[in-house]
Amino acid sequence: MLDTNTVGYIMRADPRALARLAAIPESSVCASAVTEGEVRFGLAKRGAGLARRAAIDAFFETIDVLPWTSATAAVYGRLRADLQRLGRPLAPLDTMIAAHALEAGAVLVTSDRALLGAPGLTCEDWLA
Repeated sequence: MLDTNTVGYIMRADPRALARLAAIPESSVCASAVTEGEVRFGLAKRGAGLARRAAIDAFFETIDVLPWTSATAAVYGRLRADLQRLGRPLAPLDTMIAAHALEAGAVLVTSDRALLGAPGLTCEDWLA
C-alpha cells in the first residue's frame, strides 16, 4: 500500500521509487482512498495543470484504490486508542492510512518515520 509521500516520489519520477515500483507486480500495488484524497487535495491546493492532473488520474487508474470501510474504521479506532495509550499519537490522516494498511494486511510503503511506531504495521521505505 503506497503512502502519500511515496505516490509523490513516483509522480516526480524519483528513480529509487520507480525502480522499486517496476520490480513488483502491478497487481500487488494499492493505495488507500485516504491517500488518493491527500494527493488530490495537494493538486487542488497548488492549482496543478492539466498534464499533472492527467498523470495523477492515469496513475490511480492503474492501481487498486481501496475504499474506507466499516472494518477499516474498527481497526482505526483500536489503532488510534493504542497509539494514544503509548503516548505516540499520529496525525489523523496518517493514522487512517496506517489502519487501512493493517486492515488490508498490506505493507505500507512510506518514508514517514512517524508511521514506524504503529503497533503491528509493517513498513518499507523505497528511498532507503
